[in-house]
Amino acid sequence: MSQVTVTIDGKAYRMACDPGQEEHLHELASSFDQYVGHLKGSFGEIGDQRITVMAGIMVMDELAELRKRVTGLESEIESLRRTRDEALQRADSTDGQLMERLSAVAGKIEAVAAKLS
Repeated sequence: MSQVTVTIDGKAYRMACDPGQEEHLHELASSFDQYVGHLKGSFGEIGDQRITVMAGIMVMDELAELRKRVTGLESEIESLRRTRDEALQRADSTDGQLMERLSAVAGKIEAVAAKLS
């Protein structure tokens, strides 16, 4: 395990993370610090714990909205896949019919050519 020190609201916190995840943890902490800073700017000093809880709720609200968007996009992707599959089936069917008709026309042309020879 790696050890990383992150700063949130001017306070340093030592945390453990998997090797190679140090930069990611710094980025997450920085992002969370922005939420805390925004709330402090809006509400002033209302207590560290309350600000932290409010920031956590804001993050969870954003996560919930993103999950809804992902669910909607997954639904849309599934619908597009079904539409694609149906279009491919129709194209295959049309190709088959076209091949049968072309084969029949070719047979007739060959018959006419044989009669002309």
